[in-house]
Amino acid sequence: MASATPQGANLLYGLRKSNKFSKGLGALLPQAYQKFWNEWKNQKPVAVHYVPKDGMFQREDITGLVTPIQNVPLPLIDPPESHDGIWGGEAVIKGFQKRNPHKRRVPHFWVPVLRRSVVHSRVLNEYMAVTVTDRTLAQIHDHHGFDHYLLKTPACDLRSMLAIKLKKKILEELAAGCPRLAAEPIKQKDYLKEFACYLEQYTPEEIEWYGLTYPEAITKIKSLTEDQDAQLPQKLLFRQKLIEQLKEAGIREAQEGGDSAGDVEELKGIKDSNASWLSKLSFKPKNW
Repeated sequence: MASATPQGANLLYGLRKSNKFSKGLGALLPQAYQKFWNEWKNQKPVAVHYVPKDGMFQREDITGLVTPIQNVPLPLIDPPESHDGIWGGEAVIKGFQKRNPHKRRVPHFWVPVLRRSVVHSRVLNEYMAVTVTDRTLAQIHDHHGFDHYLLKTPACDLRSMLAIKLKKKILEELAAGCPRLAAEPIKQKDYLKEFACYLEQYTPEEIEWYGLTYPEAITKIKSLTEDQDAQLPQKLLFRQKLIEQLKEAGIREAQEGGDSAGDVEELKGIKDSNASWLSKLSFKPKNW
């Protein structure tokens, strides 16, 4: 039946589902933003709240029962407060807890232990007080610095808009040559050499679109399209320029004077001749 459709063999595996980038202003978004979106929303994050098992099957030691291994990620909740801090990939877990063996289970929320700490960005040359977790501090120590942690960790593992915005800011600072460290040229040169490997992974356009939410990206592409529409086509510009030149030429002739009276009489004669020809061509209906 697929061959009888206009699309032919393209429908053998079903219709293609529409997404954010297939219609409307979303279709105008560049590949640079789609790359960030895939890193943020489509890439599989690292398991944080469970330990994944290798292989396809496992055998029980006591019973010898063979069961398939299913590494199903837990459903996580990102409250608005999580985007104001850096939780290191942790989130709120909603589930059930059976507190008494003789009673029914009750809903329960597992919230990570939060603490207020100070982090230092060498590229931005700033100290920041943010809300973090123990895993965040451990990740910063494992990556040998806050900047390396943000630059090495993909957006799907950061999970926090604050961390993603800081990563974008660090990339922009590195692309600009670390102007905040202009007073210390030796340190500036060392930092550019140390973090140069991260700039190789991104183009200037990708850095420009990195870290934007979907509404922010739509607003940006809308402003860009409006600016392009505001520019007049070259044809209109040339016509406007020609009209101005003709006006200037007419003004010059009027100022110079010359045979202006003769020109006016000649124009009147042309108009009278045109009127006579029009009168001859005018159609007068007959009385039927």
